[in-house]
Parts: sequence; C-alpha cells; structure tokens
Amino acid sequence: MPRFEPFAAVRYQPERVELGDVVAPPYDVIGPDDRARLEARSPFNVVHVDLSRDDQARNRYEAARCRFDEWLASGVLAADDAPGFYVYAMGWRDAEGRPRQTTGVLGALELDADRAGAVLPHERTMAKPLEDRLRLLRACHINVSPIWALSLASNLGPLTQPPGGPLARCTDDDGVHHRLWRVTSAATVDAIAAAVGAAPVVIADGHHRYETALAYQAERRAATGGAPGDYDTTLMYVTPLEDSDLGVRPIHRLLAELADGFPLLEAFAGFFTLESAGAPGDDLPHRMADAGALGLVLPGQSFLLRPRTRPTKGADGDELADSERLEAALGTLPEHRVAYTPDVTNVIALVEKGEADAGLLLRPATVGQIAAAARAGRRLPQKTTFFYPKPRTGMAFRQLRA
Repeated sequence: MPRFEPFAAVRYQPERVELGDVVAPPYDVIGPDDRARLEARSPFNVVHVDLSRDDQARNRYEAARCRFDEWLASGVLAADDAPGFYVYAMGWRDAEGRPRQTTGVLGALELDADRAGAVLPHERTMAKPLEDRLRLLRACHINVSPIWALSLASNLGPLTQPPGGPLARCTDDDGVHHRLWRVTSAATVDAIAAAVGAAPVVIADGHHRYETALAYQAERRAATGGAPGDYDTTLMYVTPLEDSDLGVRPIHRLLAELADGFPLLEAFAGFFTLESAGAPGDDLPHRMADAGALGLVLPGQSFLLRPRTRPTKGADGDELADSERLEAALGTLPEHRVAYTPDVTNVIALVEKGEADAGLLLRPATVGQIAAAARAGRRLPQKTTFFYPKPRTGMAFRQLRA
C-alpha cells in the first residue's frame, strides 16, 4: 500500500499577500479569459508559475522557475520549519443549495509504478498535457498543485478534523471557502500516515500530474543510478471515499467537423433509443436524470438518448458510465472533432451559433462507478469526471531537491 509522508510546505506569507489574490484553480480548468484575469489580480498569482508565459530572454518553463525563486528570496513565499501534514477543507453548496464540506490531507505519497493496486487511476490521459507538466517539473523542481486521491481506508475521516483555527483561508470566485491547517503532532501524523497507507487510493483529479510524477521519477532514477530522492513521492490531497463529501459533475462533449448532412440520429439509433425533448434548455439535465438518459443537442432541438440493453455493464460486471457508452457510439462516426466542457449553457450556445454540429450531455459518473473501474484496472475515457470544488493551486507547494 502507498507510503504517505509529512512534508514542509512552501506557503504564501499572509503579511505579504492576500491569499485569495494569489491562488488559482488547477491549470487544466483555466481558460484564456480566466488566465488573464488571474494574472492581472496579482503579480504573485500562481498562474505566473503554473501557466507562465515566454518572455524575451527565457522560455516559459525557465521563467516559471526564476519567478518562484524570486518569490522565495523576497519573502512572498517561505517554507515551514518542520514537516507536517496539512488538513485542507473546502466548504461549498451543491446544486440544491445544501451546505457541503470536502476535507482531506495534503502529504507526499509514494510513487511506485511496479506496485500494482496501490494507486488506482480511473481515467485515460493525453500526451500533450503530459509533456507540458513534465517540462515544468524538470525546470522548477516543485509540485505546484496536488493530485487529488480518494482513500479506500475506513478510518481516515475522523483524522481530518481540523485542529483549532486555520493558518490560511480564502473564498474563491465561486463562493467556495478554502481553509488550511498544519498538523505536526507526532501521534496524529503517525495515525494519518497509517490510515492512508492501509488501503489503495483512487486518483480523482490529476491523472496527468500523476503520470508526470512517474515519468520524472524514472528520469531521475536513471540519472542517479537508482538512488532514492524526493522524486519518489509527489504532492497528494487525500480525502475519504464518501459520497456525502464529494461532488462529481459530468464533462459534456461538443462534436464538430462532421460531414455536411451526416445522419447523426441514425448513427446513434444503434446504441440508444431516441426521444424528442423539444427545444434545448438548462432543464435538460434534470430530464435526463429522470429518464435515465444522455442528452443530444442540435440547433433548435434536443433528444433524450436512452442506452439500449447492450452493453450495460463492463467486463467486471459494473454499470458503464455514460462516457463509456458514448465512446462506443462515437467510435462508429466518420472523421470528426470532439471538444469538452462541463457547462450545459455553453454546449447549447455553441450549437445554436453553429460553432459545433452537436452537443452531447452526460450524467455524472458516480463515486461507485469510479471506484469500481479503478479497482478493475479499467480506465474510463478521458474527460469523464469533473470533481467539484477544485482544490486551489497555491495553498501549499512542495519543493523537490533536484
């Protein structure tokens, strides 16, 4: 099972910056407008490192390294004086307005590609983001943002109760309240390490960062003759696998560049039964949930797509996620392009404007489906899950000695 270790985090110093001005969502959910807004918010916002830009003298990876070093030298960032775990809580409201809280622990999780079953991915990755993250890690020697993992251990939850007042807090633009506590009590540190190390963890968010960490570890081991180092662990946010603490949203698909006049409804008819749902609207996901269906958005009209009985389950006997059912159908289409978004309104708008030929709305994968796929070694299609809320990048950094 995975080894979970405390570490001495590098953190923004509250006397120098307002935390809400300098943290950001994970790099892969930041669009161009969001990036510009975060850059303008503060010269110390983490996007200046995580999504650094080329400048006249340096490529963006070198610029990221120099900027992080400058922040350390100037005291904007500073390292804690001793290792610890960091309890990190996110307070938020679900779609029905009910208050929820996701609480977990930041620590350094062991990387071991040869130990099958200790860390369980659930989603496929893409090559381009892997190369980008690897180049950033090579240049900076920093775990900029944590990978989010779900622990299958039964006794982690009680150990994540916050100890007193937080040492850092902020509220993001979506109204999510982020709080961080440092845990240095030897007894609690040992108990957390034992709980996480007692069972496998399922990667919830950050598959590209996890595979990047493995690739970097392999590079460093090759360069050092297999010597152990900080590259043998990576920054991980571990939360209990409990439905009540987790928000999983779907990621929808936009189809473009289909041949003119392609009979899309006929192509889907072999995989789904189609029912007209009238003009597309924001209520379509609720109708999908009631009908046990996916949704298809076309200009001025929409359809409910009820999966046919074949296939209903994966080879391991677990119910297929919508992304798996849809992948089988999309695999029969001629050449096309797929884009992804978690925003239903955006899907409808882009189809109506003619910037996409069709939109496909998915229901959220359940925590049970995610865990079952991971246990069975079955990777769900890329962009299957959108965990919400997202831990902020910049709450805590982890430096790696090169």
